[in-house]
Amino acid sequence: MSIAISAGVRAALSSLQSTADLMGVTNNKLATGRKVNSASDNANAYFTAQGLNNRASDITNLLDDMSQSVQVLKAADQGITSISKLVDSAKAKANQALQTSDAASRTKYAAEYGELLNQIAATAKDASYNGKNLLAGTGNDLSVIFNESASSKLKVTAVDYTSASNIGLNSTIYSGSGTTFGANTAETTSAGATAGDYLQFAVSTSSGTTTYKVNLAATDTIKDVVDKVNNATGGDVQASYDSTTGKITYASANNFTAVHNDSSNAAVSGSKLAASVSSASVNFGSDAQINAVLKALTTAQTTLRSQSSTFGTALSTVQIRQDFAKNIITTLQTGADKLTLADTNEEGANLLALQTQQALSTKALSLSAQAGQQVLQLLG
Repeated sequence: MSIAISAGVRAALSSLQSTADLMGVTNNKLATGRKVNSASDNANAYFTAQGLNNRASDITNLLDDMSQSVQVLKAADQGITSISKLVDSAKAKANQALQTSDAASRTKYAAEYGELLNQIAATAKDASYNGKNLLAGTGNDLSVIFNESASSKLKVTAVDYTSASNIGLNSTIYSGSGTTFGANTAETTSAGATAGDYLQFAVSTSSGTTTYKVNLAATDTIKDVVDKVNNATGGDVQASYDSTTGKITYASANNFTAVHNDSSNAAVSGSKLAASVSSASVNFGSDAQINAVLKALTTAQTTLRSQSSTFGTALSTVQIRQDFAKNIITTLQTGADKLTLADTNEEGANLLALQTQQALSTKALSLSAQAGQQVLQLLG
């Protein structure tokens, strides 16, 4: 059989049950600190916050890679700094050699110069971080990803300084007969010509094509060849000797071709003619050779400073993007929290009000029940 409950008792009981449910919800918000704990609380806020937190998590993972990339770039920069100091030391040795005419001292300085070149190569090989070395060339390029879709990234191309020759420094230098061509260049040697050799130039200008022929003598030095070319063309073709490569280079505002014929009529075409130079170990045997080394060292310093600037720019870019990523993560997490976090002050006030409501509902239930008890008293 069913139990009959008066309307007053039923109303008080219903109010008490509703208050208990609300207290449970409020207590859960206070316990978790969130007003949205599942999709049933607020589907739109829940899934939006989840998306924001997921992106923040993805970018947080990228921050670790950015931090490692920063260390790789710092290692490369420190390597270049050390190599630059070694180049400065090598330059000091060359200058010391230039200040003395003592052959033994110059030989000693040349040996120390050679060891410094070895240390340049060793330093480049040691500038590695976690298996990545931006000074070791092929296979060491660095790719830094900045966003979760990998659409924003930076590629840093590695350079190969594991050989001093890659920055223009060699333990050998072109030398020869002792005839000096120009200031601060190595000594030139025989041009390697034999009887019947000649150089032929076809120079094209707006007025037509002019052919020049320069006969070579077996005794010609490289300087002689350069002078003959410049004199024959009246300046239409400017020839110069590169003491570093050991080649005669032709330059002109006009189009031209250069052909070298030897006595057997074998022709070699091109804009460069390899000179017959001898290659010998650096011994600082002459001022010309020392000046050639100093010239190469100056060029190497320029190369290193330029590359250091390139790596420095890359390092700055990664650090800026690293800071930006941290700020974006904070923004995403703050946005997610605004959608889901509960106001503990408000929920605390709600709980206090619900407790008061619960006490009043309990009292109302008690008063409603007293009416039935009065009937029992009459029957007694």
